[in-house]
Amino acid sequence: MGKLIRALSADGSVMAMAIDSTGIVSRLEQIHHTSAVVTAAAGRLSTAAAMMGTMLKARQDTLTLRVDGGGPAGVILAVAGPDGDVKCSVQNPVVELPLNPKGKLDVGGAVGRDGSLSVIREMGLKEPYIGQVPLVSGEIAEDVTEYYAVSEQTPTVCGLGVLVNPDLTVLAAGGFLVQLLPYADNGVIDVLEQNIRALPPVSSMIRDGVAPEEMIGRLLEGLEPNILDEYHPEYVCGCSRERTEEVLKSLGRRELDAMIAEDHGAEVACHFCDKKYRFTEEELIALRDQLAETDGGEA
Repeated sequence: MGKLIRALSADGSVMAMAIDSTGIVSRLEQIHHTSAVVTAAAGRLSTAAAMMGTMLKARQDTLTLRVDGGGPAGVILAVAGPDGDVKCSVQNPVVELPLNPKGKLDVGGAVGRDGSLSVIREMGLKEPYIGQVPLVSGEIAEDVTEYYAVSEQTPTVCGLGVLVNPDLTVLAAGGFLVQLLPYADNGVIDVLEQNIRALPPVSSMIRDGVAPEEMIGRLLEGLEPNILDEYHPEYVCGCSRERTEEVLKSLGRRELDAMIAEDHGAEVACHFCDKKYRFTEEELIALRDQLAETDGGEA
């Protein structure tokens, strides 16, 4: 379980949030068996999604971050809800790369830099809201910052970090997001910039036991932060056998007929939690017959 704190400066000009996502990223690594650099990439994206998800309004709303940079990790997706719960899928979980020139995991090399970050919000409307920006670095935090600047015209600073142990378990993970609201004056901006420059790396703070509320205190030092909300997000996948049945039916009768004739059954694996749902030939026939009942027998 993670811990996420949201706060507002006393004058209402700065919103900040910070998260300890170590538990979330640990679960991600356990499910997907990711290599160190992919754990770092997917962990950063999931941490950002958890924070951004808490800005959704309705309980059924969802936010999806999709990064496709053309790198060896392939497409990485993170989906979050308004409580910060998140799930993630990774196209290529195992990528091995040399450390970058700074001696750190080369997240940008794994993700790639020739592509885009997409932000998709499902808010119960006829069409989802989709914003997209070219990747700046593939390091995720800079790309999230760019998204807010370009797509939402909101000055934002995002920090993300994941530390991976030699045995590939997760030592620490977390992040912060700071946004200037429209009436922030230059004095507030100067204080905020100074605080951010003085801040150690996020993953180092989490490793050293710095809690999200303390991180907020450092980010908004001198601005009298007031805590707004506290969340305890987790890695949660909402897949079920019933939802998988609906996915199979959405393929149509011809595709189901092919599965019945050629495979005599089906196994469907969830991309987010790797849970497998097995359907016998008889169960597929029953699903096909349900389609026949609802569409009047049309193919």
